[in-house]
Amino acid sequence: MTLDPYLADRLHLLTGLGDRDALRADPEALSRFAEYQRDPAEWVLPDVSVEDRTVPGPHGGVPVRIYRPQETDGRALMWLHGGGFVHGDLDMPEAHTVSAELAVRARALVVSVDYRLAVDGVRYPVPVDDAYAAWTWLAGTGWAEEGAVAIGGASAGSALALSTALRLRDRGRPLPHSVLLAYPFLHFPNPALDADSAARMDTLPPLLRFTPESIEGMVRNYVGRVGGLPSDAMPGAADLTGLPTTSFVLSEYDDLRPSGELLARQLEEAGVPHRTFVAAGMPHGHLNRGPSLGEVDRSLDFFAAALKG
Repeated sequence: MTLDPYLADRLHLLTGLGDRDALRADPEALSRFAEYQRDPAEWVLPDVSVEDRTVPGPHGGVPVRIYRPQETDGRALMWLHGGGFVHGDLDMPEAHTVSAELAVRARALVVSVDYRLAVDGVRYPVPVDDAYAAWTWLAGTGWAEEGAVAIGGASAGSALALSTALRLRDRGRPLPHSVLLAYPFLHFPNPALDADSAARMDTLPPLLRFTPESIEGMVRNYVGRVGGLPSDAMPGAADLTGLPTTSFVLSEYDDLRPSGELLARQLEEAGVPHRTFVAAGMPHGHLNRGPSLGEVDRSLDFFAAALKG
């Protein structure tokens, strides 16, 4: 499969641009990137109510955003956005659009978590502590039927979601109904792409790539080192036995895709049920786009079905 045609037609906008940090210092580059990010059609908030509140945590209050559809089936999801542990917030599409869409499609209450980022001296385990605190609060609200609360996240948020599920298991607490992982980042070192995939990835501009150096930088910033990593920091190294059914959405054009593929094999060995949807022609982070792109729409439907299952 080639890169999605709509995205391929816009790749010229990224020619010559530096990394995402460099974009912030260059208004023209930022404008070009924003144009690249523009979807075929503008997304409109579906029929959900949205409420912001703060829940207690060991490092202070944790902001959350609650999405309630007009009708629910007694299910709930706690969702954690991505951003390399250092970027992201409740307003980014990967948090806001995904949460609203899944609330409506699965008729489930969704809680999006604004965990502390690894900036200004914050490091592991603080983001995991925030996620665990938000889960403890949600599980105690009684808003969903017993055993019907799922956990999920995207990219770095997938690591936090899986780490939270493992912490619940290890502390003898009730497990999530299911785990949803979008293009997860779970292993260090990151597994290598096969030769065919690597050749296709070489057609993408640097702004859409994850180099070994950038991956190491994310881990070092998050944990403070790259050796002797705790298994709940990069949970692909953990014992995965006893986890609930896990559903993967992977991006086809993604240097991090092998991490999700490896975890699927690890879950197979551990006897954990799992299922995978590969978003054809999509780069990493494709849930930061709206459902007017077909593979984004299908990714959201896949997760909604997992929530209902």
